Amino acid sequence: MSAKSNLFFEDTVFVCDRTTQEDVFTEIANKLSLKNYVAPAFLENIIEREKGYPTGMDMSVVDPELPSFAVPHTEVEFVHTRRIVPVKLTTPVEWHSMIDPSQTFPVSFLFMILNDNKEAQVGILAKIMDFVNALGTDRVKELFSMTDTKAIYQFLVDNFPTD
Repeated sequence: MSAKSNLFFEDTVFVCDRTTQEDVFTEIANKLSLKNYVAPAFLENIIEREKGYPTGMDMSVVDPELPSFAVPHTEVEFVHTRRIVPVKLTTPVEWHSMIDPSQTFPVSFLFMILNDNKEAQVGILAKIMDFVNALGTDRVKELFSMTDTKAIYQFLVDNFPTD
């Protein structure tokens, strides 16, 4: 049996039916706050950070078949834990590109990074990118189309590289 990733936890895998970034962030931040995983100012900070430093990853430049995703995150002082929070958006939400913020595209999956260690932030983002690239188009589509939190969690635990 292979070692499991220590970045995913079943209690923080979500399916969200909100249709705007702010509504998505509000719903997820409220759930994370109830578990004391984020500070009270987390919601305001992640909304503002996304406006200034968008996190959308346009995968169509790699492969037109690949669905795009986003990796929203904020500064460590607003977070009390270290994990990746997968969020399946049942309705795609427009997101600005990390590479070219003037570009937008629909996103239906988020890897929200909660990280209380400043030095590890870039490493987690790189792991997500490596993971998506290594999965291949069909497996990425499979993951991003899942709407069952247990299935999403199991897929990620089984396939995401360990630390």
